[in-house]
Amino acid sequence: MEKPKLKVKAILFDLDGTIVDSKDAYREAARTAFAEMGQKAVNIKTVTEIPKRMEQDLPINDLIAGMDAKKFREIYLKAYYQATTARTKPLPNIADALETLSKKAKLALTTRRNVTKKEVVEQLEKFGLAKYFQSVVTSRDTFKPKPSPEALIKCSQYLGVKISDCAVVGDSVVDIKAGKNAGTKTIAVLSGIFSCEELQMENPDLILESVNKLPYFLE
Repeated sequence: MEKPKLKVKAILFDLDGTIVDSKDAYREAARTAFAEMGQKAVNIKTVTEIPKRMEQDLPINDLIAGMDAKKFREIYLKAYYQATTARTKPLPNIADALETLSKKAKLALTTRRNVTKKEVVEQLEKFGLAKYFQSVVTSRDTFKPKPSPEALIKCSQYLGVKISDCAVVGDSVVDIKAGKNAGTKTIAVLSGIFSCEELQMENPDLILESVNKLPYFLE
């Protein structure tokens, strides 16, 4: 049966894994953190699991073999934010998708990155994507990051759109939880590090391969 099309006035996007490919940055952060803590080899599964856990504020102790978790996190996050400037790239055909979507709804962006809005906008400008977003909210603009609805509510207020008329699009279970907490439509994409099974557990309104598919599911 064909999925019904969603009617929304604004779309609130996540950044990493949704608009940009951050997998190389995750790898670089893990490599740096393990090396500084005295371990050279990094398991590929661990590389993916660490950002999943950290995004959900879950323990990582079992992944780092008795290392000091607080110190590891500090090194990891510093390395990650440094790596995002050189090791993230736009997901394939994302500019075309955003161009189409910007004609259907107002677009905004939220991220759990603990960086300034200016840094995010500069990266988006480098990729030619900043022009599509009328609002950008980072963790520094909120008291509580996603899954708190705070960032999404801020975006909707800035856009002048009721939160119930918004859709959240993200690759993470945290994005879907935030959308549900805010009362938006929720759309999960499989372009990040979370599996379809993990995202299905959050019961989003849609699960799509990528943002590129989204125009076909909006009125």
